[in-house]
Amino acid sequence: MSGSSLPEGLNPEYWGPLYANSTKPLVRRTDIKTILLIGAGAIVIGQGAEFDYSGTQACKALRAEGYKVVLVNSNPATIMTDPETADRVYIEPLTTEVLEKIIIIEKPDALLPTMGGQTGLNLATALAEQGILEKYGVELIGAKMDAIQKGEDRLLFRNAMEKIGVKCCKSGIVENMEMAEAVAQEIGSFPLIIRPAFTLGGTGGGIAYNRPEYLRMAQIGIDASPVNQILVEQSLLGWKEYELEVMRDGADNVVIVCSIENVDPMGVHTGDSITVAPTQTLTDREYQNLRDMSLAIIREIGVETGGSNIQFSVNPANGDIIVIEMNPRVSRSSALASKATGFPIAKLAAKLSVGNSLVEVKNDITQKTPACFEPALDYVVTKVPRFAFEKFSGAVDTLSTQMRAVGETMAIGRTFVESFQKALRSLETGRSGWGMDGKDKAVSSKTALESILRVPTPDRIFFVRNAYEMGMSIEDVFELSKYDPWFLGKMLEIFEMGESMKKHESVTAIETQDMYKYKSTGFSDKQMAFALNTTEDEVRSHRKQLGVVPVYKTVDTCAAEFEAYTPYMYSSYDSMRSWGPTVSLDSETPPPTGKKKVVILGQGPNRIGQGIEFDYCCVHACFALRDAGFETVMINSNPETVSTDYDTADRLYFEPLTLEDVIGVLEAEKPDGIVVQFGGQTPLKLAVALEEYLASEEAQKAGLKCSILGTPPDSIDAAEDRDRFMAILQELGIRQPANGIARSYGEAAAIAAEIDYPVVVRPSYVLGGRGMEIVYNESELHRYMSADVVVESEHPVLIDRFLDNAIEVDVDAVADMHGNVVIGGIMEHIEAAGIHSGDSACSLPTISIPYNAMVTIRSWTIALAKRLGVIGLMNVQWAVQGESVFILEANPRASRTVPFVSKAIGQPLAKIASLAMMGSTLKSLGMEKEIIPRYTCVKEAVLPFKKFPGADILLSPEMRSTGEVMGIDDSFAMAYAKAELASGLVIPTSGRVFMSLGDQDKESAIPLAFDMVDLGFKIYATRGTYVQLIAGGLNPTDVEMVLKVHEGRPHVLDRIKNGEVNLFISSPSRKPEDLESTRIVRRSALSSNIPYVTTVAAARALAQAIRVLQTQEITVKAMQDYHKTAPPVVLLAAADIASTL
Repeated sequence: MSGSSLPEGLNPEYWGPLYANSTKPLVRRTDIKTILLIGAGAIVIGQGAEFDYSGTQACKALRAEGYKVVLVNSNPATIMTDPETADRVYIEPLTTEVLEKIIIIEKPDALLPTMGGQTGLNLATALAEQGILEKYGVELIGAKMDAIQKGEDRLLFRNAMEKIGVKCCKSGIVENMEMAEAVAQEIGSFPLIIRPAFTLGGTGGGIAYNRPEYLRMAQIGIDASPVNQILVEQSLLGWKEYELEVMRDGADNVVIVCSIENVDPMGVHTGDSITVAPTQTLTDREYQNLRDMSLAIIREIGVETGGSNIQFSVNPANGDIIVIEMNPRVSRSSALASKATGFPIAKLAAKLSVGNSLVEVKNDITQKTPACFEPALDYVVTKVPRFAFEKFSGAVDTLSTQMRAVGETMAIGRTFVESFQKALRSLETGRSGWGMDGKDKAVSSKTALESILRVPTPDRIFFVRNAYEMGMSIEDVFELSKYDPWFLGKMLEIFEMGESMKKHESVTAIETQDMYKYKSTGFSDKQMAFALNTTEDEVRSHRKQLGVVPVYKTVDTCAAEFEAYTPYMYSSYDSMRSWGPTVSLDSETPPPTGKKKVVILGQGPNRIGQGIEFDYCCVHACFALRDAGFETVMINSNPETVSTDYDTADRLYFEPLTLEDVIGVLEAEKPDGIVVQFGGQTPLKLAVALEEYLASEEAQKAGLKCSILGTPPDSIDAAEDRDRFMAILQELGIRQPANGIARSYGEAAAIAAEIDYPVVVRPSYVLGGRGMEIVYNESELHRYMSADVVVESEHPVLIDRFLDNAIEVDVDAVADMHGNVVIGGIMEHIEAAGIHSGDSACSLPTISIPYNAMVTIRSWTIALAKRLGVIGLMNVQWAVQGESVFILEANPRASRTVPFVSKAIGQPLAKIASLAMMGSTLKSLGMEKEIIPRYTCVKEAVLPFKKFPGADILLSPEMRSTGEVMGIDDSFAMAYAKAELASGLVIPTSGRVFMSLGDQDKESAIPLAFDMVDLGFKIYATRGTYVQLIAGGLNPTDVEMVLKVHEGRPHVLDRIKNGEVNLFISSPSRKPEDLESTRIVRRSALSSNIPYVTTVAAARALAQAIRVLQTQEITVKAMQDYHKTAPPVVLLAAADIASTL
């Protein structure tokens, strides 16, 4: 309930009790039959997998209520775009033109705009403002137009807050540079915070510390905002930041679902900050004030039903409260709050939007309490973001108000220190907790450390430990970092506990009570092994001898007041020291059901190279095995995803994916089998160690009698180990580029000289092409071998001859344990070999691969799968030169292309693979032969270059995309056009195209230039490209030479900044003198929002797309209609499977 008195200044007219109108009758909307949902599109920084989770929940909830659901999204890697998720699923570009066509076909009665993140909200706004919703009689539900505008428009929001007496920061609205000057002068001091309107993840925002920086950033923010509006605020750097997840129904009942506190102070985007739930440092009065303000805000903004996220800032010096912003929709933090509390925000928001009340809807977990019961937490949740700065050379890792995290992990413990350390080891960045793991970085001096602590970076939290080692106090660290003293005190507690641990002579000298203390403080076995100079196995052995094992507690939404019927578990080292003798230390793991039980290891936090595609496969495994009658157990640490939804598996363990934590769950659950091939590299890295453990006496004593299902770990290792893999290829007669393995620069130089430059180099056992480069000479090789990514790797460097002008081909296949192999899909990359497969567009079916090469690819893929003993999924990457085929790599596991292929052919490959691992034959599952679609599907990558100023936009062998989109149509040209539009590329159909090509591409660009002229474009070209084009026969009247930056004025940058370039085509130059200037030009094109491509192959495909858009109208079709000709999928029950368990 609300506090006893209102916060100072809050207008009583706009404040009401928590359940103001709980007796007001609500009528379920029977006048609505069909509801349209808009998805969030590709996974991008600021808008990630959490919106697949929310959209999927909304679809399930609305269909359960009896409504027909029409879903539109462009992202094939989502569960929500599975044809069974909604009645009608459209994988189409998210534009108003496309949405209007779908509205005409499907005739929805209502549009729920709050489930698709900022993308969905902006599109709903555009549809309303263009009169499309009114024209076709579509009603907005959940949030009306005025509520969306008041929540998103910075001026309207500020006026609304002034009306109800909630303080906003001193600020001004800016729509042009003249206003920017005036607002800065009115505020009067720097730094200034820039917040663009209607953008996601703080895109275009930042902190300006001086006038020139401010003017530059203000223009960037205005350009980034779809309404060309920014809010310029007085800086609140050093204040504390909080979020409240609030939900309201049509009867004006309001609940606070979750309170979240940022560990980082103001100035760091909440998506980039470590966050904790529930709040830890607010006084009761401060918390009640935030609640009261939240009630007033959601009512004044007018969110009729559903969830909203409200962000506040509190001055630690005097308790002053400022509201920062509000999201009148399900937000990024809503997924975190849902997983932290067990309260399904998106599901309930969907139910409320059609007339249900919080009082009427039951809590799924307790099955007794109504949704109006606010969640109560008897544990602490910590979220830590995952970054990828290392992939963007030139980018600075300073954190600001613009989000740049690519994923996140979440951990649960009974105390902050326990959950904090668990969360850090869940990140999978090589850290085993908060320091004391051999990975702490040395600092040269106290002065250097003080500088580090002043600047927010991803690693700053670890340097607090260095500060304590140097003897700095909590007060000293607070003054430098502005981390709250309470959190610093908890970190000091961890530090001191670690120091006391080191005093033991050996691990066997640790007694039971001390072991409980260390483990309940969150220390991992690896940390203890490092501190005591022993092994992880020795620590685990001694710990078990002492009887110190994790117990598993339930997330039940009600702090154990009611029984939980949906087991959703976390581990803790509960001890009598912490909780007293009356608290049971027994685990709450449910008793055996008699069903065969399968544990599925998830993917961990999203990252570049291992994204939502792998979670998709894990979810499909859960669905298929549950439907077949198996009991499913999911282990994962990612709060964004569908796999960690409380009703995806029979049981969910929110745990780090480390050997220690996985063994703990296995010993508690005693499963019959373990699936490791769906979660990407994360579970595969555990596979060999798990297999060794399962064969050990330790596992037998624990009562474990299970094995790893599917492809044997030894076969997985054989595909990763270069020597073993080469022997298999030679045995099968499969051609491979000349290659070698090097463990030193000398070895690398000798191999490169033998096989000839250019060569592709990469550390073995890496993900997403991390550290992969093409090097052209010995000096580049020397630089590469000296880089951190190589020096720090525990594995040798792989060196392959680079295949010039080769076309790369991806193949996904599925195999059963009886030796049957069926190809799921063969994809042709648009970009030439040398661009990472995750960053290249691709087409299914292929469009230019010769017949003989296709025959070879098919036969070699099947032979390799059989030789490796694949059971389940396998991905193979091939390179084709003419009719010659070369293998690049094979991965006997799920790949990032599995969702795309599944959507393209209408067959759920991961479900089929799951049942094949259980013993089903592919024939019994209806998967007997390769399916070639009658239409064309194109996958395109979405790249985050705008978030990383300074980084070049050229594609390379190292993957840097965060997500993908899909285009489907009868022709390749239109499918490619749809994919590009879905990726956010604004395709010009006329104007001027700029061309500047490296020497290797100049000749091949001549036909492209003729094509662009034929399409009606005028060409600008730099000197070398111009000479080549004219020599190639182009008319000088169609091509104009422009100067490079160092050649005089006006140069290419002037052309770009004057708006004279409509399409930018630039491939890399190898000339050292051009590297920096061409990077600047490419960045200028990016910041000017000019459509760009950086390979000739992509430019050719884009020319085809432009031609088709000039002559044809875009049409739309539901996935259910595309799949009408696909063979039916047979998913067997457990009784019908000759099970391997």
